[in-house]
Amino acid sequence: MLPIIFGIIAGIVTGLGMGGGTILILLLSLFMDLDQHIAQATNLVFFIPTSLAAIAINIKQKNVDFKLAVNISIFGILGSIIGVLISEKISSTHLRKYFAVFILIIAIHEIYKLYKEYRIARKNTY
Repeated sequence: MLPIIFGIIAGIVTGLGMGGGTILILLLSLFMDLDQHIAQATNLVFFIPTSLAAIAINIKQKNVDFKLAVNISIFGILGSIIGVLISEKISSTHLRKYFAVFILIIAIHEIYKLYKEYRIARKNTY
């Protein structure tokens, strides 16, 4: 039952364009006690069909800059190859810690953005 719930949650977050894989990795490693490497690899398999669905809908809505997407994809493939080679050399414990730091940095950034928006909105009301 947990995989179904986790898939729905991660799919919704993916559909919103916010990186459902990050949520999925967290859920798989925390609640299903999967090794970090396995959680991340499972996320990559999850990513393919969910991203294809999101891509199709966004193309239909004319939300895709194809030139930018091709450039990002080419270098993203190169980066993913480098990332896999690095990941193979890192223990699951260290990989989990690096992932936690990554999530923490994202959280701090998002909180800072919300704070800035709050200050601007508050400034505009006076």
